[in-house]
Amino acid sequence: MTEVTSAASNSHRALQSPKISFEFFPPKSEEMERSLWETINRLAPLAPNFVSVTYGAGGSTRERTHSTIARILKETNLTPAAHLTCVGAPKGEIDDVVARYHEIGVRHIVALRGDPTTGIGTAYNAHPDGYQSSPDLIAGIKKRYPDFEISVSAYPEKHPESPNLDADIDTLQAKVDAGAARAITQVFFDNDLYLRYLDRVRARGINIPIVPGIMPMHNFKQARSFVTRAGTTVPSWLADKFEGLDDDAETRKLVAATVAAGQVQKLAKQGVDTFHFYTMNRADLVFAISHLLGIRPNGAQKAA
Repeated sequence: MTEVTSAASNSHRALQSPKISFEFFPPKSEEMERSLWETINRLAPLAPNFVSVTYGAGGSTRERTHSTIARILKETNLTPAAHLTCVGAPKGEIDDVVARYHEIGVRHIVALRGDPTTGIGTAYNAHPDGYQSSPDLIAGIKKRYPDFEISVSAYPEKHPESPNLDADIDTLQAKVDAGAARAITQVFFDNDLYLRYLDRVRARGINIPIVPGIMPMHNFKQARSFVTRAGTTVPSWLADKFEGLDDDAETRKLVAATVAAGQVQKLAKQGVDTFHFYTMNRADLVFAISHLLGIRPNGAQKAA
């Protein structure tokens, strides 16, 4: 792990200035809207590099994603990144969405192929008049709007549909060739998976940032079901830590904070200085973990 070892020599500097970003999902109700904005207002003073807002399969949350992004632009100093998929829509429709984002001032898109409309684990069929893949989508965005920054997904355990990790890295290379500037990983719980993946990616000559995606497990049983369907391994040691806590939300929260904080601190000691948090629209654990990384409100920072 040459790169990580080299990075570790600068770990003190890295620990002093970690960069973070947050992912939110668009609310489905007025109550969820209030909860989301309480979360955004709580986390905004931590001065994240950007905040992203997800986009449902087949564009099912398109308008809610757009309105959330627009409100972030209008009411906060945060830099929003809009998730965009090419599932179930012709190119013209996707191009219109991109144009609307550009018009309101968005300059960062998280470009994804998206899950099959028939559900994870089923065959993916591209729209006959649509973008056929995430590299195709990226190229389409960059052709019309070169000023868009594009983030993409990466898979330390490979995408569930990829035959092997080398083929998966081929896809990542295609995304970079199309214009991707950053990759954010699928959630993982074994840091060695990320570090080995990073070695393989760098060995292929891919030099964009590969940002680890971190998910605090607010509800372990629910989160395990979600992440395993997306191809993430949940180690037995992690399941053991939550055993017997199904009806004890407060203790689950403490355990989740401990696990996630330990994960990011160990990565930081390896020289990793950028983290993307899947917040699940909740601020408490993410705020606490950021604090342990040395990040203080209003951009003030303290070495961890």
